[in-house]
Amino acid sequence: MAAQWGSMKTVKKPVNKKYIIIAAVVLVLVAVLVAAFLVGSQPRSGSVSDELTDAVLHEEKKVNLFGWEVNPAVISAFIVTAILLIFAVCVRVFALPRFKEVPGKFQLVIEKLVDFFDNMARTNSPHSNGFLGCYIFSAGCYICIGTLFELLGIQVMATNGYPVTLPAPLSDINAAIAMGFMSYLVILVGGIVKSGARGLGLALKEFSLPISMSFRLFGALLSGLLVTELVYYTISLSIVLPVVVGVLFTLLHALIQTYVLVVLTATYFGEVTEPRAHSTAKKKRGKRALKAA
Repeated sequence: MAAQWGSMKTVKKPVNKKYIIIAAVVLVLVAVLVAAFLVGSQPRSGSVSDELTDAVLHEEKKVNLFGWEVNPAVISAFIVTAILLIFAVCVRVFALPRFKEVPGKFQLVIEKLVDFFDNMARTNSPHSNGFLGCYIFSAGCYICIGTLFELLGIQVMATNGYPVTLPAPLSDINAAIAMGFMSYLVILVGGIVKSGARGLGLALKEFSLPISMSFRLFGALLSGLLVTELVYYTISLSIVLPVVVGVLFTLLHALIQTYVLVVLTATYFGEVTEPRAHSTAKKKRGKRALKAA
């Protein structure tokens, strides 16, 4: 009995590894912030207004593409498009034939991703969702991967002789406008094909939709750059804090902007493609609910 009691006293509960990792991360962040305070900020070569102006207009830092001077975001757009197309071809040729009834980790991720966009299309547009699911899947992947692309920090040489980091494709206002108008074009064509003149009228009624979509994308990505530059230029923690802020804003924008654009596209597509009978019945139910209230 004494031996058993002694063995029971020596048994200790295992320490949860999660708490150890969290504590280690917190200690590293505190140490880095203290070091940044002690070192202080370094003098900047340019003003924050110049950096922000060039980030929006790209007047100085242009890149040579086959003899044409283009914005760095154009190079980013080509690279992101190539990455997505190559990945899609590889999945179709090598991974898809090996999919099983009991999915593995990679197959489970792909199926969850496809189901997410497919369910969103069916929920918001139950009467016509075949092409809609494909479009919001493609647009969502492009926005998310394109936004995360700037975390790679790939640098190229600009025409003025200075290196420039390739930004997110949609940080160029032209790319954001193209994405907004493309989504609106899908809504407009879907309304014409499914509902004829009525769908055309409903789509044209939302004439400000492409502008709001475009500037929502562009403004969200630009706000991350704005906050990072302001932190970098005005706070003494400019050694570490801009990196943390930039990564957090990039991750948040990649998820939030992807979700917002695909939800808006699916919702308006469902409205313009809804059959007239269902629309009338919905209005009658709404009037009855108002009377009952």
